[in-house]
Amino acid sequence: MYSVEAKQISEVVRQYGPSTKVGAVVAGQTSVKAPEKEAFERYLPTDTHIVSCHSLHGPSVNPVGQPLVLIKHRAPPEALALVENILSCFRSRYVYLSYEEHDLVTANTQAVTHAAFLSMGTAWASALSYPWEQGLYVGGIETAKVNLVLRIYSNLWHVYAGLAILNPSARIQIDQYAKSATELFKLMLSGGSGGVEEEAQFRKRIEWGREVVFGHGRSKKERKPILLSPEVLDRFSLGKRPTAHQESLPPSPSEASFGLTPPSKYRPNSHLSLLAMVDCWAHLGINPYEHLALAATPIFRLFLGVAEHLFLSPSLLSSAIKSGLFHSWHRSDDLEFVVAARGWSQCVSFGNFDLYQKRFEETRLFFEGRFEEANKLGSEMIKAIMETEVLREEEEAEEGVE
Repeated sequence: MYSVEAKQISEVVRQYGPSTKVGAVVAGQTSVKAPEKEAFERYLPTDTHIVSCHSLHGPSVNPVGQPLVLIKHRAPPEALALVENILSCFRSRYVYLSYEEHDLVTANTQAVTHAAFLSMGTAWASALSYPWEQGLYVGGIETAKVNLVLRIYSNLWHVYAGLAILNPSARIQIDQYAKSATELFKLMLSGGSGGVEEEAQFRKRIEWGREVVFGHGRSKKERKPILLSPEVLDRFSLGKRPTAHQESLPPSPSEASFGLTPPSKYRPNSHLSLLAMVDCWAHLGINPYEHLALAATPIFRLFLGVAEHLFLSPSLLSSAIKSGLFHSWHRSDDLEFVVAARGWSQCVSFGNFDLYQKRFEETRLFFEGRFEEANKLGSEMIKAIMETEVLREEEEAEEGVE
């Protein structure tokens, strides 16, 4: 089993592959399979078997019932059976794909979500702000966003760099995400300061994205929503204050400097990160539900649920559109987000792992001291939502049988 960073797989297999025993079964646990496939085919002896794998969840997520991809690339049935028996202790759900299918599925379910969370984190770090501690983004779907941003940055940079840089489909999606965020922000500005026609252009763009991604014809039947209620999500909010530990944390630099006053709970904002994600999917013709049951990660499932909750609620979506057009309190945050999204897109386009690491770790450093509580609450939140998802899928399967 080769469990190394995707960018290192070729060199490692080059060194150790030729000495593989005759008839051995070789696997890789890299997040991007194209380099792995090339390395195995180039350096492994032809008398070895290749059955690769990839668990589609993070190390802190319970593997029971989670998708575990198995790739029978060059092997007889008994070799696949051996790998299935070895990995059965995880009690995961096997998903059988080819190398190419794996990279397409992971790009469609992870590239844009990672780009969104990385951009949010970089935007907050650039603004020197922990907004949930100022009451700016607290409660409901904001809870999911904040917890997942901190969850992403609590991990190692290479977990996300390989997918972004080495997966061609991911590069395309990250680039489109930055374009969507930029174009929507420009439409917000022109619509808010212009006339009826300019305002209508922004509304039309959002409604087009909603129809393409969530509209009629995307699913054969009505499905129950993914997301738990905002009231339940509030149980996992980092914005609740104070506790002894939280009182010991230093305030946000911007909070200390400008004396920001927390607004009321569930204050409307533009939700630009979500609007851009749906707009990106719509432009690329991606149906997020296509791989949901097959191989969706918990983070993708949760963020899709957040987007679904926003776009399928007429009142919430109308509130986000109105806030994007006419409210100025979050305008600077939206600007920082656009700059961050474009920066991550450029970073990925350069294909430079050192640059990616530097950008990631600079942002990560800003959130040091916030990870312990966020990871605890985030794990509980994901567990609660995954439990409801299992029940939902079982109910829908039973209804399908009937």
